[in-house]
Amino acid sequence: MDNYNKKTINILFVCLGNICRSPMAEFIMKDMVEKRRQADRFYIASAATSREEIGNPVHHGTRNKLRQYGISTEGKRAVQMTKADYDKYDYLIGMEQWNITNMMRILGSDPERKVSRLLDFGPNPRDIDDPWYTGDFDSTYRDICEGCEALLDYIDRCESLNR
Repeated sequence: MDNYNKKTINILFVCLGNICRSPMAEFIMKDMVEKRRQADRFYIASAATSREEIGNPVHHGTRNKLRQYGISTEGKRAVQMTKADYDKYDYLIGMEQWNITNMMRILGSDPERKVSRLLDFGPNPRDIDDPWYTGDFDSTYRDICEGCEALLDYIDRCESLNR
């Protein structure tokens, strides 16, 4: 992890292959915190639960969707989540319940309650469909934006309570 820092808020987005949803969430969240002038408060990354796509670039559908909003994924390659990530991150965020199941298989336990689905932070908790199967990158983009906004709002509320 290049810029990991324990003094920042560290977020790991996770999906099955780390080529569609989790990198989309990673780069949307990076864009959001940059626009809020809060980038220095965060370390944001993404990973896979499976080994199938390790080393592969972001899926062209995700790249194209993000490019429409001026967001680049250049240099991103799929990596796999490890048990050690639990100690490195404050939030480990899956896209769907199956991701959570696989994350828990890797982690073993979640004593600090760091693991959750992205849309669990919003008013309408649900899974985010995998566009690798659905081909619907528009819906995935909307769901991830909704979830990232809700997560940022949650973090802001928690941070203000801890001051």
